[in-house]
Amino acid sequence: MEKTYYNPEDLKKFGNISEFQPELAKKFFDWYGAVFEEGALTKREKSLIALAVAHAIQCPYCIDAYTSDSLEKGADEEQMMEAIHVAGAIRGGASLVHGVQMMNKAKDLMM
Repeated sequence: MEKTYYNPEDLKKFGNISEFQPELAKKFFDWYGAVFEEGALTKREKSLIALAVAHAIQCPYCIDAYTSDSLEKGADEEQMMEAIHVAGAIRGGASLVHGVQMMNKAKDLMM
């Protein structure tokens, strides 16, 4: 196995976060579970959103988890990649829209 900063085996230890703060961990896991229940969005749609967010925040644990979860919930490779492209477009747009701040500052300094 190639050595990386992120150990894929650590994903299985996620529940262990309760060791140092059981009350808060319980609240988090209760909320987390409720968030992913069927609601206005299907579980599949929520999994695709989670996959896209995982890429935007660059969490390898989340990418692994929600790749598997999306496939288990019936998403296909095309849908998963499209969700990732949406995340990329939003992330890129967020960087570019902050260019307005630079433009405003530059205009103020050049006046």
